Parts: sequence; C-alpha cells; structure tokens
Amino acid sequence: MKQFINSLLILSIIPILSCTDVIDVEVPQGPTRLVIEASLDWEKGTAGNEQTIRLSKSTPYFDSNAFVPAEGAQVSVTNLSSSVTYIFTDQGDGEYRTSSFEPVMGQSYSLTIQYDGEIYNAFETMTPVTNIIDIYQSREDGFDDEALEAHILFNDPDEESNNYLFKFKRAGDLLPVLEAGDDKFINGNQIDWWYEIMEDEDQNVVPFEPGDILDINMYGISRPYYDYIKVMISQMGNSGPFTPVPAAVKGNCINRTNPENFPYGYFRLSEMVKERYIFTE
Repeated sequence: MKQFINSLLILSIIPILSCTDVIDVEVPQGPTRLVIEASLDWEKGTAGNEQTIRLSKSTPYFDSNAFVPAEGAQVSVTNLSSSVTYIFTDQGDGEYRTSSFEPVMGQSYSLTIQYDGEIYNAFETMTPVTNIIDIYQSREDGFDDEALEAHILFNDPDEESNNYLFKFKRAGDLLPVLEAGDDKFINGNQIDWWYEIMEDEDQNVVPFEPGDILDINMYGISRPYYDYIKVMISQMGNSGPFTPVPAAVKGNCINRTNPENFPYGYFRLSEMVKERYIFTE
C-alpha cells in the first residue's frame, strides 16, 4: 500500500514538472539618452565656488549596470547678466568640476553641454532658502504615535511661491529620502516640517532610535523644479519588481541639435542649509 501511494505521488509530480517552462519576456528598450545631473548648490556661509555636474548615459530598467559615465563632453555655465562663463573640467568618470563658480542670488544662468555632436541647453535662476531655526524630536505627530520623528522649524518668507526640497539621510542608511513642499496655504508663517521613518520588516527598515544621526539638507527651489521633483519622488516611491516601469520625465534641459533626442535630468541652482540632529532618549 505504501509503495502504491508513493507511485501515485511520483505520477502526480511528473505532469507538474513537465508543464514548468521558462518564459523569457522581452522588455522594450528605448534609445540611449544623456542623463544630466546639474544641481549647483550654494550652502549658506560658503563661497559656493566648487561645483560638480554629472553626465551619464541612460540604461535599460533592469540593467545591473546603473551608471555609465558620459565622458568627453564640453560643459559650461554662463551668468546671463555678466556673460561670465565657467568651464567645468572633465574628470574622466562622468564628473565635470569647477572651482571658480560665482553664485549670485536671484541671478539667471544658462547651462551648455556639447556631447557626441549635439548641443544641450538649460536655463535656471539661483533660488534662496530661509534658515532652519530649530530641530527637535517628538512621538506625537507622525503616523506611528510610538515612533520618533524629527521636526524642522523655519519661517517662510512673506514673498509668494516659496518652494522647498528636503533631503534626509540617517547615518548607516544606503540612500537619502527626498521630500518637497511649498507655501501655497501657509505663506509667511512658521512651518513645522516633520520627518518619520516607518517600520518595514520586509525591507529591514526600522524607525528612528535614540543615538541615530540624521543629516538634513533644505534647498530653495524654483516652481518648475518643484513640479518636476514631485513627479520624480512619486515614481521613486512606487518602485519595485511588480510596479509599472517609470515614465520618462522631461526636465528643463533641451537638445538644440536634435530635439527628439531629449536628455533626462535637470539644471537647478539652489541656496541650501545643512544641519545634523542626534536623537536622544
């Protein structure tokens, strides 16, 4: 009887194994495009003369090689009022650097990139940011009333249309978290912006604990960049193997030679403030 049962199990398994086929799904691949990371950040209290622009080539969504540097480009930024041009020198690894940039608040600049026989341009204005006046911790205002969250206090200027980008990175975490906000309904008021890390056992993510170190960057950003980064943050939040492939999001960089071969990325100029907070008991 036992042998008969074992024979039935083997016969039941064979059809299952024989019906298991490996299916190769072909994922459509778009054209390779230039990716422009041109965020010129002027930290308060510094000269802001040292700046870096990164150029790379786009890769397929599931490609393990996420960064392919674009070398041999000619990169420059020009002050549109003084016509002074700053040359960014090729470092041979996709980075282009200058140590002579002169940031001027409210001044407009143009970015020019010559790469692979084509010319790319973008225009943006240096945008100011207010100071952080206090940082404190609490357990009262987050989604989890038992978890620690950090609060960033600042006074929003009376001028209309102030937009902010926050970058949070806990020491030891692999990547920072980006958040963006505006003053549409709170113009001219004191703003209490809080940040909390939600527990995720599947991703091995734990909330803040006493002793954790949090680095905080706050940037002033233009409204067009705010609209752009909000879409990017939304797409990053929906990433995963079973989510739709993110749609191409066009920034403010234009291919003057061949408009259809548009690049990815954005040319941004921001004043920024940096703070570090250590959580206590």
